[in-house]
Formats: sequence, structure tokens, C-alpha cells
Amino acid sequence: MTKILVIAETNGGHLTVPTQEVCQAASELATLLKGSWRMLVDHRAMDVAGGIAPEVVSYSLGGDIFPGPEVQATVAAKIIDSEDVIMTPATSLGKDMMGRLAQLLAAPLAQDCIDFKVDSDKVLFRRPMYGGKLIADVELSGSPVLVSFRPRSFTVASQSGNLVEPSMHIEESILPKVTVKPQFRTGSERPDVTEASVVVSGGRGLQGPENWHVLEDLLDALGPNAALACSRPVSDENWRPHSEHVGQTGRAIAPDLYIAVGISGATQHVAGIAGSKCILAINKDSEAPIFKVADYGIVGDLFEVVPALTA
Repeated sequence: MTKILVIAETNGGHLTVPTQEVCQAASELATLLKGSWRMLVDHRAMDVAGGIAPEVVSYSLGGDIFPGPEVQATVAAKIIDSEDVIMTPATSLGKDMMGRLAQLLAAPLAQDCIDFKVDSDKVLFRRPMYGGKLIADVELSGSPVLVSFRPRSFTVASQSGNLVEPSMHIEESILPKVTVKPQFRTGSERPDVTEASVVVSGGRGLQGPENWHVLEDLLDALGPNAALACSRPVSDENWRPHSEHVGQTGRAIAPDLYIAVGISGATQHVAGIAGSKCILAINKDSEAPIFKVADYGIVGDLFEVVPALTA
């Protein structure tokens, strides 16, 4: 019987949305393989996890130590007991942690997957390659196998809310070599770019950080589920924080709607937004590469077009 372990990410004592999506993937895979799954989670989110996972393993580091990738990988390596598949979200933290865990376990790893399928009891994990130009079905040999899933690859199903007691509570005194200082979002802030259903992204066409209010006004009109992003040149110039950088060298996203404003559409940028269900591009250059991947395109001055959209 296949056993699956989900390594959870938390934010302010709550499971992140990408973690809940991976839980949905674990539940679906366990059903297909007639197996079981459980979750490994920081004790501060244990009660929440208990309403989602059929079995919860919690760990406590003591004090306010944040479970960074090094600590999380070390704890997971101690917890794993005959699991066949280890899953986590393909966030910056998740991918960092899974690389460390793969080394500790000498186990195969597939990062940034978007789906899976079962073929004759073999599990094939689907992941984009070569900047999204190819989707590969990857079969991992060995046990356990490690896989991270790109945020918004699965839809979170309604949960039963049955709270179960954790099977084990593990006290760890491991101190990370690198101290991680968490910064929790408040309820008034916008969603993370990897979780937002609508993302508005700006490029060098905005000409400087002083013009970003044009996009912020559009975000306000689009509602609370819209997030702000940027291209790599913008984050390199420190116009916007790196956490908003989307692309192959930034964060991969898959919103329902992606609005690219003043972005030329380099291959690296397109690779990170390929999962978007609908792309709207706004650029004054009709030959900009972004129009080749956009579902809708507006050729015009963004300082005229965006305010009109906002209105």
C-alpha cells in the first residue's frame, strides 16, 4: 500500500494555500493507489492541519524558531517511516528544503511539477521543461521519491474538518545554521503572487518606481484577490522587491488572469507565467514577444490604457 507524506508550510499558524493544494494532490493520489497519506507540520498549525489530513505528525522546535529549509529537511528525514512519496509546495522554501532532503535520503527528486498520472501502478509526475516548451512525464525510481508541486496546480476541495490527534509529537532541539526571520502578512495586504487569482505585472515600460501607482490603482479596481508582480529588470533595478519578480529566475505563477504591462516578454519571463489561464498584454510595441503568448493584446501607451481599464 502506497504511503504519502505531505510536508506542510505555514504562515502565522495557518497552512498556506499551496500546502492545501498539495494535500488535495496527496488525497487524489492515495485514492488512485489505494494508499494513505499524512502530514508533517509545525506544531503551531497542528489544529488546522488536523481538519485536513487524516493523520498529523507535529514537531516543536521550542520558542519562536521558524522551521526554515535546513531544519525542516532534518526533521522530515527523522520522521519518514516507510513512506513511498514525499510532497511539498514548489515555493522558494519548499524547493530549497526538498533539495536538502533529497541529499539526506539519497532519494530522487522532481521539482516544480504541475500534475501526475497513474499508469499501470506507476506514478508519472508532469513537469515543464526548457522554459515551458515541453511537458515531461517523469518516472522516479526508488523509495521514497520526492516531488514538489507548483502553486495553483490543484484546486482545494472542501474539507470534512474532522480533527484527529497527532500520531507523534516530536521535540527537536535542532538549531538552524541560518536564522530565518519570518515576516507574516496582515489581513489587509494583498495575496502572494503564487496564490492570487489575478496578477498585474509591470516591466521597464513603467519607466520608474514613481509610476507604480498606475498599477496599484488597477489592482484596487480588480479587488482583493489581485496581486502585484514585476519582471526581472524591475527587481534588478530595485524598483520593486524580488518577492514580486515572476519568471524563470523568479517565481512561477498560474493565475486565472495575468496582465502584463510594459513587459517585452523575454523567454525567461514567459516560462514563469506559462501556467496562466488567460494572459492580457499591454505594450506600445506591436512587435513585442509578449503578444505571441498573450490571449488578448492591447497596443498602446500604458499610461493611457491602464487608467482607462481602471475606470
